[in-house]
Amino acid sequence: MSTFYSAQELFTGDHWISEVVVEVKEGKIIAISKEGYDHKNAFPLIVPALIDLQIYGAGGKLLSEFPDAECIEKTYQYCLKGGAAYFQPTIASQTTEVIYKAIDAVKAYKTNGGKGCIGLHIEGPWINVVKKGAHSADIIHAPSLKEVEAILAYGKEWISMITLAPEVCTNEIIDLIQSNGIVVSAGHSDASYEMATEFLNRNIRVATHLFNAMSPLQHRAPGLVGALFNHKRAMCSLVADGYHVDFNAIKIAKQVMGERLFCITDAVTTTTTGKYQHQLVGDKYESAGTLSGSALTQIKSINNLVNEVGIDLGEAIRMCSVYPARVMQAKGIHASIEVNENADLLCLSADRQLIKIVVS
Repeated sequence: MSTFYSAQELFTGDHWISEVVVEVKEGKIIAISKEGYDHKNAFPLIVPALIDLQIYGAGGKLLSEFPDAECIEKTYQYCLKGGAAYFQPTIASQTTEVIYKAIDAVKAYKTNGGKGCIGLHIEGPWINVVKKGAHSADIIHAPSLKEVEAILAYGKEWISMITLAPEVCTNEIIDLIQSNGIVVSAGHSDASYEMATEFLNRNIRVATHLFNAMSPLQHRAPGLVGALFNHKRAMCSLVADGYHVDFNAIKIAKQVMGERLFCITDAVTTTTTGKYQHQLVGDKYESAGTLSGSALTQIKSINNLVNEVGIDLGEAIRMCSVYPARVMQAKGIHASIEVNENADLLCLSADRQLIKIVVS
């Protein structure tokens, strides 16, 4: 039996259509038509569901501290409330033991029917301590080939992204990770412009949280930021909360990078145990006085991009859906509203607040 969703304005991920009906059956979109449009019950906006490639936990539980399926489920529910149907639960720099437990958690969640989880995002510990940010310095290290091989073997099919500093990893290690179908993202890096460009040209096609914990753009040392700005292909995530990056800096970055820039929440939760303890300060999180994570949802990211940066609504939606899907190239996640695609829809009010989320 079909379900019908009328929209005053529908954004497909590519273009807008006015006064249209989306017909959904068994989790698939089977028709998009103007016939049967229900003006009285139409949602002001229907757009593709969003994607969050970096989120650490929710509901008082970080995956690093509570590496279990329940934590991932809490994270999924948080994502749904913020408009994201797909997500990567993420752990900051941790011991091999915790990394293995996080892999087990993702495996348990997904094999028992858990929805939305793309795979595990491991951020560190193979990063540069000079750009550690809120990561624990005593865990950060350059990996051995044997260490990487063991983790990849254990996490086969369950790890989807690894953030590392390319300058502390050998090319052999980076190539090995990529050969396992895992996205390598350059982050927490102090690479020079020349070094960063070399790595990006070697097929590292993504970087983690632009401006944050990376060598900055300076007039005599353009750094990783400059290398990303000048690269034709490499994409980069961004935390659009106004704290991690000033909104005017986002405006500049968007003008330079265009479709290569996408949003993550980098969201954490209040915690009082473990290596990573976060306290909510206003509408951001801090750890021992250091900015440590956001209180964002992807819906908030969109509204910040529109209201504070002046980005067109359609493009803001793409930055939280189409472009993250492009990064992952994940089968079944297309972030578009099209016939025969999964029915992952956000039904929004005119002021872009979530009314209903439909997931396939």
